[in-house]
Parts: sequence; C-alpha cells; structure tokens
Amino acid sequence: MSPFRKSSYSAQSGDCVEVAHTTDGGRALRDSKSPARPHLSFGPSAWISFVKALIGDAETSA
Repeated sequence: MSPFRKSSYSAQSGDCVEVAHTTDGGRALRDSKSPARPHLSFGPSAWISFVKALIGDAETSA
C-alpha cells in the first residue's frame, strides 16, 4: 500500500479523510485525526463505483 495522503482541498485543521493506493488497484481510507485506528479498504471495482456515483451526484447538482 502507498503512503496515505490528504486531498489538496483539505482544510489545514486536519479534519479530513486520507487515501492510499492498494496493491490491487483499490483504495484505503482513514480518518486524519486518528491515523493509528483501522482504515477502510475498497477493491478496485468498489472504488470505481464510488467515484462514478460522486461524479454523477456532482453533475446533477450543478
């Protein structure tokens, strides 16, 4: 797994979600306030579905 990183859109307060690439092409997410706690892992197809849903929501709310 790659190192976790914060979005460039994150506020400097540290209240954000961090993401890392997994070896199978998926993603792992964790809370930046609690990096030692467990993270959530999503396989490649679940991550793609999630991102497509976000893009669809953004297009319909514009």
